[in-house]
Amino acid sequence: MTRRLPITVLVSGEGTTLDALADLAEKAELPAEIRLVVSDRAEARAIEKARRHGIPTVVLPKKGTDREAWSARLTSELEKSGAELVVLAGFLSILPDSWVRRWHGRAVNLHPALLPRHGGPGMYGLRVHEAVLANRETETGATVHLVTSEVDGGPPIAQERVPVRPDDTPETLRARLHPVEVALLAETIRRFAEGVWPLPYPGPEARERDRGERFAAVR
Repeated sequence: MTRRLPITVLVSGEGTTLDALADLAEKAELPAEIRLVVSDRAEARAIEKARRHGIPTVVLPKKGTDREAWSARLTSELEKSGAELVVLAGFLSILPDSWVRRWHGRAVNLHPALLPRHGGPGMYGLRVHEAVLANRETETGATVHLVTSEVDGGPPIAQERVPVRPDDTPETLRARLHPVEVALLAETIRRFAEGVWPLPYPGPEARERDRGERFAAVR
């Protein structure tokens, strides 16, 4: 039987992806329990969305705080929630190295592009879609990747492609891509919940290497 994976979602803005995940979980269409929502911005509308779903929230402003103290507080909140997987859904703060090491293989980020294209500092929201159109690309998509110390630089573990239409604008791309992002992230969470992917997750290359070594051992 698939268990309900305890997760925490980190947010900074509107919380549309959080809202969609919470809806799926409430309908038993996603085998996850969102134990906590953490925002780095007190004004984030995602906080109200979380509260409407009855999800506990914590606001941890990062600006003007000691990085290591902030990292320790975030880890403490995550541990208290019992989260086994941390999901970054529109979270804009750069996580300290100490936090990344502590949650290595247990934190994933959703990015609205086909990484490694259009990632890195400052690439979020409409800026990503503007870059896709400026480059006259014929396709875009969404990526779920492991969180590392490099912004948007962790190994991708899931991607979905979407064609770019001749009449697309950044706004139409964002709107059409959003349900694709939600579905991709939900499927990622499902794979962890069902044990298809282990936690902590070693990364695609390590998994392929491990499969190759086990295959060689039984030949």
